[in-house]
Amino acid sequence: MSGRTTNGGPVTGTLHHVEIWVPDLSRAVAGWRWLLAALGYTEFQHWSDGRSWRLGDTYLVLEQSPALTSDRHDRRRPGLNHLAFHVESRALLDALVEQAPAHGWTLMFADRHPFAGGEQHYAAYLEDRDGFEVELVASDAS
Repeated sequence: MSGRTTNGGPVTGTLHHVEIWVPDLSRAVAGWRWLLAALGYTEFQHWSDGRSWRLGDTYLVLEQSPALTSDRHDRRRPGLNHLAFHVESRALLDALVEQAPAHGWTLMFADRHPFAGGEQHYAAYLEDRDGFEVELVASDAS
């Protein structure tokens, strides 16, 4: 199946958008803006309680939660565990890991990095200040 339908639109089943409700929008935007820009996303929408970034036909939304029961996301509870993004090379992945702390991201599983997902899986697992995890997966084999 190609990346487009015959009418030029996205393929059925591809993600339209992902919306993440955060406890503190300005804190979340500070970290996610950097990461998403580094992955090729561009700012898409901006409103009082939210922001979004777009890459192709998919966009990611951060929105201030109106009903906080906690000030931190727990990826081990029912719901979203993490988002995983392709990264074009090991070199770019390594550069992102090096830059991440300056933008509020912490490397998870540092003792097993970059093979925390297995010997054939070159990846980085990052957690933001609010407990949201992203996995960056190097697309190249070298």
